[in-house]
Amino acid sequence: MKINSPPKILFLSTFPPTQCGIATYTQDIISAITDVFGENLACEICDISDNIDVNHNVHFTINPTLKSDYTKIGREINGDNTIKLVHIQHEFGLFGGTYGNYLLGFLDVLKKPVTFTFHSVIPTPDKKLMAFVKLLISYSNSVIVMTKKSKKILVDDYDINENSIACIPHGTHNVNYENTQNAKCKFNLENRTVLSTFGLLSSGKSIETALKALPEIINHTPNVLYLILGKTHPNTLVNNKDDYRDSLELLVKELKLKNHVSFINRYLEIDELLDYLKATDIYLFTSKDANQAVSGTFAYAMSCACPIVATAIPHTNEVLSINEGILVPIEDSEQMAKETIKILHNNTLRESMALSAFEKTRASSWNNVAIKQIDIYKKSIDESLKTTFNYPPIKLNHLKNMTTALGIIQFSKISEPDINSGYTLDDNARALITMCMHYNVFKKSSNLLFIDTYLSFIERCQTEYGTFINYVDEHNHTHIKNDYVNLEDSNARAIWALGTVVSLKEHLPKTFVTRAKLSLLRSIPWMSNILSPRAIGFVIKGLYLYNSADKDNNAVSIIKKLSKNLISNYDVNAIRSWNWFENYLTYANSVLPEAILYSYLVTGKDSYKRVAIESFDFLLSKMFINGHFKVISNQGWYKKDSIPSKFGEQPIDVSYTIQTLSLFYKTFEDPMYKTMMQTAFDWFLGKNHLNQIMYNPITGGCYDGLEKTNVNLNQGAESTICYLMGRIIMEQQKAVSSIKLFQQKKATMKASFRLSNK
Repeated sequence: MKINSPPKILFLSTFPPTQCGIATYTQDIISAITDVFGENLACEICDISDNIDVNHNVHFTINPTLKSDYTKIGREINGDNTIKLVHIQHEFGLFGGTYGNYLLGFLDVLKKPVTFTFHSVIPTPDKKLMAFVKLLISYSNSVIVMTKKSKKILVDDYDINENSIACIPHGTHNVNYENTQNAKCKFNLENRTVLSTFGLLSSGKSIETALKALPEIINHTPNVLYLILGKTHPNTLVNNKDDYRDSLELLVKELKLKNHVSFINRYLEIDELLDYLKATDIYLFTSKDANQAVSGTFAYAMSCACPIVATAIPHTNEVLSINEGILVPIEDSEQMAKETIKILHNNTLRESMALSAFEKTRASSWNNVAIKQIDIYKKSIDESLKTTFNYPPIKLNHLKNMTTALGIIQFSKISEPDINSGYTLDDNARALITMCMHYNVFKKSSNLLFIDTYLSFIERCQTEYGTFINYVDEHNHTHIKNDYVNLEDSNARAIWALGTVVSLKEHLPKTFVTRAKLSLLRSIPWMSNILSPRAIGFVIKGLYLYNSADKDNNAVSIIKKLSKNLISNYDVNAIRSWNWFENYLTYANSVLPEAILYSYLVTGKDSYKRVAIESFDFLLSKMFINGHFKVISNQGWYKKDSIPSKFGEQPIDVSYTIQTLSLFYKTFEDPMYKTMMQTAFDWFLGKNHLNQIMYNPITGGCYDGLEKTNVNLNQGAESTICYLMGRIIMEQQKAVSSIKLFQQKKATMKASFRLSNK
């Protein structure tokens, strides 16, 4: 059987092992596209290199100095029907001929859609350069630049239609936020104040600007160490002589900086480089190229939470605000020293700059850049380019890092647990459910310790009356908030968690199941009296799971009573245009139709089935609009006969929606619910109004909220747990789909065998 190849994007670019910024850029964006879209979209390289033996992992190679290569390879690319678009990484020095005009031979014969990324945009061009750039762009369907300034130059100086230009920032690596002092430990630099600069060394870097600033900085901060990270740019070497580095080393000697400067003269792999940047107190950006449109080194430093003192080039002028660093004139060592000392003198300023730099660059993570570029490709390709997101690995790193011997901590500052926020029953109940789900799928014995921890926290919170407190401070003391906050919802979530444990009696250790059952049974007296609709929903959910494993007429009786209460709410509030239990939609809405469906599964009442479907259809109509998924905003609840707020979306509601869709799909096997599950989960993966991922690929943590213009990067317990719940459900769904596909194939083969024997 022939397997169809996925559609391909061909990148025309330099590529490693060639060592240059564009090669690294292309490698990073291809890796990101592969991470985000997996096997659904392939990337291929047409390497610009004069050594055809240098890279055996590419299908096409163009020798930039051979004019005939351009037309030859262009025709070869035309012959590959799987290539849907050619993305040219453009820099004038990459291609042969005047202004690199050999590239025109390639474009003349190519019959594929073309997208350009312009890494340099030269302002105030002469007539020849302007005409050449306009000619290049005439071959393309779209143009990508990395700064607003570059876009403005193309529009104003080259008369390019601004609608054809997309501004997508230079990508940055996903970095787990880390305290600078902790990061220094990896390099034994705990007692040094670290300044750094990195990149392939060349005279354009103007490292001497920073070296000349050092004596004054050292007078203020005697323990300063300046790290010059990276090897020399290959194009700078002449007859294997490294004149520029030699000149820098001589300057270090002249200025008596030997104990304050360290050259790391080698190519650094990305993980080591990022570790050095995380250990940096201030990053010194020293470029002297006034027309440098973009700098990857500058972007990477910001992404690692480095406060920055930078020379003013277009990229730094546009991106660096006073919140993240300070701009200085090109080659002005005196001003660089002054501003560096200013930041070193103020720890509060330095820490706020670090955090602001980190937050600003999350939107430009390589994953987010990949999502934006794929959207550009889709607009450029005539036929519909179907792409689906690749599900990231399930990582429990952040969840475990948030957990102490007592339980899971409530909040985090970025990814660092905030022990001062204490603990809640809510979070530990959800964490218990999540860890049980993970154990049920993967059977990892290491999960049992965490299941025990979260279950113990629930037991610790239970009172002599069978109810629960919700808030516990960092010292394991009952918090005063428990005295004046309505705890019905948190109590109900504890029942959901305890029911989950009991429902897995065939898989979990018997002691866990017994403890959970005893705790749940102690809660029976108060369950029938709860009033909050969502609390009713969570209790019904927990009792259904409990009853599925241990048949209990008392549990069924409570489910029936609570269901009547929900149905009464529905009868009072539902009208033709508002099929709902209340006059507004708030949080955790989907648990209400989910609870009614559970009640139908227990009682068999068709009226419950009708209300479950009607109410859920109504809710879905408010969240799935024109194929796009939108969470009910927490900026102001959605009231009947009002216009809903658009922003303020939280992971908890995405997760609850996925859970309810999963139950409806299992119950009714309507493929619409399965499709909606995938669409809702894609919200985490970047299918949202900002086109940004909502999870941390490094740790598996999840960001706290999607706002109008930014993502809340704090990764609290609630958000992380809810993301993991959704991710595990999608993993279960994938496994079920694989089994069904196998069964269908097996049945087809058997039928074919019987027919052939006839």
